[in-house]
Amino acid sequence: MTAEKRSVLITGASSGIGAAAASALAAGSWRVFGTRRRAREDADPNVDWIDMDVCDEASVQAGVEQVRAAAGRIDAVICCAGFGIFGSVEDVSLEDAQRQLDTNFFGVLRVLRAVLPGMREAAAAGGDARIVLVGSLAGRASIPFQAHYSASKAAVDSLVMALRNELHSFGVQVSLVEPGDIDTPFNDAMDWGTTPQASAYADQLARCEKVIRESLPKAPKPAVVVRAIEKALLARHPRVRYAVGADSLVVPLGRRLLPDWLSLRFIRSHFRI
Repeated sequence: MTAEKRSVLITGASSGIGAAAASALAAGSWRVFGTRRRAREDADPNVDWIDMDVCDEASVQAGVEQVRAAAGRIDAVICCAGFGIFGSVEDVSLEDAQRQLDTNFFGVLRVLRAVLPGMREAAAAGGDARIVLVGSLAGRASIPFQAHYSASKAAVDSLVMALRNELHSFGVQVSLVEPGDIDTPFNDAMDWGTTPQASAYADQLARCEKVIRESLPKAPKPAVVVRAIEKALLARHPRVRYAVGADSLVVPLGRRLLPDWLSLRFIRSHFRI
């Protein structure tokens, strides 16, 4: 008799890390429900697709109920939905900043608030409930001219720390996966157009953008992040953090050991500003 597949809800599953995770898990022992805002011709047919906008609470609630109706329960949630904004703190409008946080942080909150009651009940009944939030090493070492993205990932970092304690007595496991640079279409989805032509930061922005555009294609593929996600889902005692990528040792070690002024100097040097 074939064992029933465990169900996992993955937000942002139509591209990048979310798409890689959805395909990998669907090819294994999971029934994958992947969220998307619009249909794609190259969508993995092994994934059960859910139309969901994490910035719309009604859409999130409806999507979660759709998964529960189809699978009976949600065993795991992986929050991958997000994007970046490029521009200085001075130049980026408050509307754009709010849009960034609405997707990358409040989008996670909407999903968690919708799934947690059912996941707590499942864990109390002896189930294995897992939550994996995909953050970024930028949450620990802020990227210049991506302050809003970095702030959103720092907020996700803090969210995991609080959730880990809040859900400890209920048996729901929570982990943070922190990628560094990963070769995905992230730059294609980046909002690069937030800066006026007369910006005082124009020269620095140009140098920084060049570094970012050149470094991403040289970075590891999403498979390295997927492996970390799988560890968080399957480990008997999942870690709080899984740092991933070429910067996964340097950034955490540097933030622990170096004074802030020296860390900031290294970041300026790396981004040539």
